[in-house]
Amino acid sequence: MDAVVLVGGEGTRLRPLTWEIPKQMLHLVGRPMIVHVFEWLAGHGIDRAVLSLGPRADAFVQAFPSDRLAGVALDYVVEPEPLDTAGAIRFAAEQAGVSDTFLVVNGDVLTELDLSSLVEFHRSRSAQASIALTPVADPSRFGVVPTDAQGRVTAFIEKPQGEAPTNLINAGIYVLETSVLDRIANGRRVSIERETFPELVAAGTLYALASDAYWLDTGTPQQFLQAQFDILSGRRLSRPPAPEIRTGVWVDPSAEIAGKLGPHSFVGPRASIAEGAVVSDSVVGTGSRIGPDGVIGRSVLMSEVEVRSGAIVEDSIVGPRAVIGDGVRLTGMTIIGVGANVPAGSVLDGVRYPMS
Repeated sequence: MDAVVLVGGEGTRLRPLTWEIPKQMLHLVGRPMIVHVFEWLAGHGIDRAVLSLGPRADAFVQAFPSDRLAGVALDYVVEPEPLDTAGAIRFAAEQAGVSDTFLVVNGDVLTELDLSSLVEFHRSRSAQASIALTPVADPSRFGVVPTDAQGRVTAFIEKPQGEAPTNLINAGIYVLETSVLDRIANGRRVSIERETFPELVAAGTLYALASDAYWLDTGTPQQFLQAQFDILSGRRLSRPPAPEIRTGVWVDPSAEIAGKLGPHSFVGPRASIAEGAVVSDSVVGTGSRIGPDGVIGRSVLMSEVEVRSGAIVEDSIVGPRAVIGDGVRLTGMTIIGVGANVPAGSVLDGVRYPMS
């Protein structure tokens, strides 16, 4: 079975990181997010995945130049212009020659949902399209999907205002028949949530299946950090790509550790942690260096970051090649962009640096 993986979004909520790095290429505990997605697809026997690309498509092609990723055959399709969700699906499927029942997944969603069960459900209902649903505490930011007893969707309410009829939301994972493509206008922006799915509801051919399997939309800084913590804490089945030197602490053999490592920590290749430094509940990326008395807590340092003497990074994300000066304090979900230099003594709380 083929899968179309949507990775064309601009990742605006994770700026300034995504000014230079596509969201799905940001690392989750040592590996790009998209690799985690492909490993999940491979685990359910997907034969080929078509990456539907938009801005900075070259980042994916350069990172994965072969025709396979995680054992799955890989094709690239680049949108000539933004086509929204349904438009991107039609364009990618037609360009890649998709000719049978296929999957669509959002490339920024991490899940352990059973794809095989979703496909079986879809076929048992002779559905034209089927949506995976997941329960959330606050459905107001998502598409709410009430169904009847057979799983037929009775309405599709995108980002409901007021009290929602259900807490089951669109999980961004679909099984589609190629006949759905005929419902999508060619050559313009078309939203599958606002146009295509409501049409299928009216036709009675849209179904949905709920699952309480692990699911996380990584689109916000808080959720991006949560994705890291879920791996480090063992909430997800995915394991960090380094030896576990003690329970909940993973360290690459090439790293140099003189400081202290607390629980739920990952230290990547060639990273170094100086004497007096403390790291806990955090990711230290490839080649990153933490100076004497530095403190890293509940944070992610991407590759080649330098944290100088006495700096504190808490509840924050630091992009590749950034330099955090002596005595700097980063807190409150501060995001530091690629190659940024934060001057010594700076105090940043909930800041995007630089803004552009």
